[in-house]
Amino acid sequence: MKIFKRILLILFVILAVAVYFNFPKLNFISGYASKNMASTVFLTNRSAESVELNDNDVPLINLADVETDGKSATASVFGLMARKAICNEGLGCTLVNKDYDPDIKIPVPQRAKNENDLAFPYGDKEPKDTVFPNVDYDQLQKAMDQAFTNNEVQKTRTVLVAHKNQIIGEKYLEGFTKDTPILGWSMTKSVLATLYGILEYEGKIDLNEPMLLEGWEKDDRKKITLNHLLRMQSGLAWEEDYTSISDVTRMLFMDADMTKAQGEKKAIAAPTEVWNYSSGTSNLLSGILRKRFKTHQEYINYPYQALIDKIGMSSMLMETDMKGNFVGSSYAWANTRDWAKFGLLYLNKGNWNGEQLFGPSWVSYVSEPTILSNGTYGGHFWLNANGKYPDVPRDLYSANGYQGQRVFIIPSKDVVVVRTGLAEDPDFDINLFLKNLLAAIK
Repeated sequence: MKIFKRILLILFVILAVAVYFNFPKLNFISGYASKNMASTVFLTNRSAESVELNDNDVPLINLADVETDGKSATASVFGLMARKAICNEGLGCTLVNKDYDPDIKIPVPQRAKNENDLAFPYGDKEPKDTVFPNVDYDQLQKAMDQAFTNNEVQKTRTVLVAHKNQIIGEKYLEGFTKDTPILGWSMTKSVLATLYGILEYEGKIDLNEPMLLEGWEKDDRKKITLNHLLRMQSGLAWEEDYTSISDVTRMLFMDADMTKAQGEKKAIAAPTEVWNYSSGTSNLLSGILRKRFKTHQEYINYPYQALIDKIGMSSMLMETDMKGNFVGSSYAWANTRDWAKFGLLYLNKGNWNGEQLFGPSWVSYVSEPTILSNGTYGGHFWLNANGKYPDVPRDLYSANGYQGQRVFIIPSKDVVVVRTGLAEDPDFDINLFLKNLLAAIK
């Protein structure tokens, strides 16, 4: 009997310790589950059942129970730590906390739909029926099909290949179409950075001018420039760990104002001395962008007026935090063709149907390897300069997002490839995928 009681006591202690250390994580589990459910149902019109069985079916997140009512979702884990995400037209869905005030209204973007009779990419009409003699279309189709084989592991949802500004192949998983918005996750970082490329081309910013945010003038942070932030080499402390209670999980699932977390961190090194990937840095850049405008309405309008609507990405929506800041690290949605338009803008070096949005030098800037990134990172874009994908041209650069969201830009092949899904390397072999696709384009 004594042995049995001792075993029970030990089990109780183990359980108590586990609860003590993991209880705070419930906040993030509930937060992720409610936010992802609300946004996906509200923005894509997919069913809550589909989201639960697929998008939210990841370790820990699948512990959450989620209820929806069309414009919000509430999640909890075994009835504990309930979190709610609320949706608004034009702004997407926002994870709210106890400080949420529904009477505070965030300005809604003033959109301008690009109405014309042009075919893709410069309009929304169906792509021209173009046949390129250098493309083996049977081989291309086979390569796209292979991206969907064994799809319980690869989890591919959409693939699009564009060559010389024309779609030469696209394929969609059942339940997804050319009109289905896809969450880009960290591909949003590349969209945000592009706004700075536009401002630079217009002569409105200097990438090498120190930022001098409030409090930075007192220490080594006074040397930090936009260039350092865009290249993730500011030297500011930041922990980008999604498996624990870290800087990034606190920011995404607790902060009402996501633009502040990175700016409040101390410097652990001088600029350029370290390279450290940071979603906090991207949201800091969103906050710096906001300070450029006199009104909140001007800030909310800017990404759409300067970039998104200008190139006809009418399906794209950038979600905001509780304070109305764009979550530039993570929350842009667009259908696969609109993600392809973004890649084609870069393939065309910033020129869109005759209008120059940013200069060719900006393309060189974002695709130039950043010091200490081992050739993998440029200016808010990922690179293949070190041959990470050995069977793919080294000039490839890409917008990358969680679970294998990708916009690949390959100048030497005049190709843009979009792939979306719920898995990445090694479950989805990017090198093999691109190798097979590019083999069809001579």
